[in-house]
Amino acid sequence: MELETDVSGWPDADWTDIAARASAAAGQVEPALAHHRLIVSILFTTDAQVQALNREWRGKDKPTNVLSFPMLTREDLIVLAPEGPPEMLGDIALAYETCAREAAEKGVSLEHHATHLLLHGFLHLAGHDHVDSDEDAEAMEALEIAALAKMGIADPYRDREL
Repeated sequence: MELETDVSGWPDADWTDIAARASAAAGQVEPALAHHRLIVSILFTTDAQVQALNREWRGKDKPTNVLSFPMLTREDLIVLAPEGPPEMLGDIALAYETCAREAAEKGVSLEHHATHLLLHGFLHLAGHDHVDSDEDAEAMEALEIAALAKMGIADPYRDREL
């Protein structure tokens, strides 16, 4: 997968490398994401920008940690031929202030939390969801946990109450 990364309003770190490592891990747990023809645009930006995107595209006038905008259906992704032109899988946007606050609340580094959210976004682009059923949510979380483990990052769900 090819990534187009834009960073604005985030502290100095190699966010492009972090996104590339998250992409590789996502492809290890969700083979459809390992396709070499795919392109994903990633925007590391501010709460204000994510709030504007959330308002425009989802009708929710508030910031959120990550937004994903798929451009292929899961069915189209699964049958994507090995040869052909690049295909835009979709866009991911992360909001700095929300991500930083959540990382601090969880007691994890911003880099680890952003990696988790990137994985979450990649899985949404691949057609996974956590809204419609508990079973879907558990399956998506299991993929996130597996990808994070491949990167040496702890299970972000380990401390939640059941």
